[in-house]
Amino acid sequence: MAVPGGESWAMRVVQEATWSAARWALGAGGPVDRYLASRKRVILSALRGHILEIGPGEGASLRHLPPGVRWTGVEPDPVSRASALREARRVGIEAMVLDGRAEALPVGDRSVDAVVSTLVLCSVDDLGEALREVRRVLRPGGRFVFIEHVGAPHGTRLRGFQERLAPWWLGVTGECRMARDTEAAIREAGFGQVEVERFSMGPGVIPVSPGISGVAMA
Repeated sequence: MAVPGGESWAMRVVQEATWSAARWALGAGGPVDRYLASRKRVILSALRGHILEIGPGEGASLRHLPPGVRWTGVEPDPVSRASALREARRVGIEAMVLDGRAEALPVGDRSVDAVVSTLVLCSVDDLGEALREVRRVLRPGGRFVFIEHVGAPHGTRLRGFQERLAPWWLGVTGECRMARDTEAAIREAGFGQVEVERFSMGPGVIPVSPGISGVAMA
């Protein structure tokens, strides 16, 4: 006998389990954070001044920032906001966390020296608008630094697999677009200069293994 609402209930259970696993994996000291630690150090250690991070989650990137910076996080999840503030206090970073979304950053025009995005652009609803917001808030000469998982190159077997799996994956995660062409979007967003390095996150996460890291100059 079918249970009324059983399918939606089961999906909620799967989503909650997925979110819990992601929170653990992406959090400070989690396996994804450890795997990306060297890349984070390279792109974050050179930042100075006022840094805005989009979707910082629980603050896994904070320990890679240099001393003396001022950090603002924009995070829609209240549990993650509280965790990020605790992590900022632990590592000794001057910080505040605002409720908001990448498509409508709650800070002024040309108000920050750098914007950071790590494994978050897959989840924004309107990637083009989010990148326009990044350009809006950066001061002239400011940096947008990013580490993101992306769609595999078109025509590859992995890309075909991603595109077949994408609708199910979006339903399970509620937000992750695994086949998103994030590199192309960044290159087409109007930044003055864009440098991108492609890498693999390893065989353990094959569907979301293609990654990019880099910097775009305002």
